Amino acid sequence: MTNFFRFSIKYLIFAVIPFLLASIVIRLPFSSAETKSRLPKYLGVEACKECHKEEYNSFITYARKSRSFESIERIKKRLTEEEIKGCYFCHTTGYGKPGGFISPEKTPHLKIAGCEVCHGPGELHVKTMNPSNIKRRMTLKDCEVCHIEERVKAFRYKPMIHGGAH
Repeated sequence: MTNFFRFSIKYLIFAVIPFLLASIVIRLPFSSAETKSRLPKYLGVEACKECHKEEYNSFITYARKSRSFESIERIKKRLTEEEIKGCYFCHTTGYGKPGGFISPEKTPHLKIAGCEVCHGPGELHVKTMNPSNIKRRMTLKDCEVCHIEERVKAFRYKPMIHGGAH
């Protein structure tokens, strides 16, 4: 029994305590306290590609959102800087939100309206592979953030929700 206690104490001293100290000093990513105190970041469509190949390929091939930034590029010569920034809310991923699009130079991976526009920031989902860390069921309210009658008169989003936007 005495040997057991010696072993247990040595184990605590040489294995557990250094780990605890290191985790305090280094601050390991995604500790439970950290995930509650900060929002996950946007990663861009390439982060979804490996696990969701079929959806990614369909999105890149068929979804207009995959070319959303081209609309801004086409008309930006006629717009002021403020008007261009107004386009970013619907034509990029996460503009105006923590970890979202800032500019084509600083965040080129977020310059299209990608997966995370509808499904939310993917950082935690990619890190944990947990489906509950990403929005899975879209509603009309999700689409109506950008697709309002004044902006897109001909847009019919009901079939896209039921048939899948990707």
